[in-house]
Amino acid sequence: MPMNKHDKIKNFDANGIGQLNDGMFGLPFTLEECETVLIPVPWEVTVSYGGGTADGPQAILDASYQVDLYDPVVKEAWKMGIGMDVISREVREKSDKLREVAERYIEVLAQGGDQNNADLKSKATDITHECLWLNNWVKTRCLHFLNQNKLVGLIGGDHSTPLGMMQALAEKFGNYAILQIDAHADLRNAYEGFEFSHASIMFNALKIKEVEKLVQVGIRDYCEEEFDLINSSNGRIKTFFDRDIKLAHYNGDSWDRVCNRIIAELPQNIYLSFDIDGLDPKLCPNTGTPVAGGFEVEQILFLIEKIAKSGKKIIAFDLNEVTPAADNDWDANVASRLLYRICNLVALSNKKANSA
Repeated sequence: MPMNKHDKIKNFDANGIGQLNDGMFGLPFTLEECETVLIPVPWEVTVSYGGGTADGPQAILDASYQVDLYDPVVKEAWKMGIGMDVISREVREKSDKLREVAERYIEVLAQGGDQNNADLKSKATDITHECLWLNNWVKTRCLHFLNQNKLVGLIGGDHSTPLGMMQALAEKFGNYAILQIDAHADLRNAYEGFEFSHASIMFNALKIKEVEKLVQVGIRDYCEEEFDLINSSNGRIKTFFDRDIKLAHYNGDSWDRVCNRIIAELPQNIYLSFDIDGLDPKLCPNTGTPVAGGFEVEQILFLIEKIAKSGKKIIAFDLNEVTPAADNDWDANVASRLLYRICNLVALSNKKANSA
């Protein structure tokens, strides 16, 4: 007779080596037994600089078996269970095929091509159609697990991937705010002619009426159009620029006080959208568009822990733009450890876990 979750916990050695035949992080649970389910989306159609982020979900899964399971903040966190859904071959095959088309399109634009050329417009239309398909796929998959009362995270892929999840959350929870950790503002309107570009994710998110606020943290690479949009948003967008955070620190302010100001901008329900390039690029050197500056891992975990203990709820999250290198797994190594801690803190914010 197969063991139930209680028996698996009783027989599991949390101090032992991660077993590759078990699930993510070497945990022995089925998806049905896991409190948190991660939806992998191996998609990178509209990336505009470095590629490879479609390999992120598999690389994070592979690196997860090396993560030690003790969490200093969340008591016996591993017992809740974290599992990754099956990596969709259909999504990956569509991404690979469309990426070739998008690369040729971007190259023509970079050489002075006219975006209104009939052939280019046709290619952009085809890509938009398939991106809509992906949005619907993501939304359906997220609702499948949300309706089972699971905590849900999305693992990209590029940063365009969570739009369907944001739509699902609007349907499930009503109003919420997005907390965006990122180097980029991602507020461009149809960047490079792609409506669902990775650089347009927050522009598109703001079309969802239930997204009552966007709070951006760590932004350090943006254009004038994006800056103007922030300033004309009547407070719907609040941006904590990387430069301003650091200048405050240099003048004697503390990260704790900055975090308090960030949290004060957030309502009760929060969606965490985390582009890995929000970190210092020494921690993610292979991400598609690295930018000097950024955060240490513990700075971000400090902020998320404060949110979890503030009484506010992180209703879901994503982690995107993790790009493994061919010769090492450093980016995935950092991402998998960060991901484990985020999953546990999100569970804490939902009162599905206790503080250590």
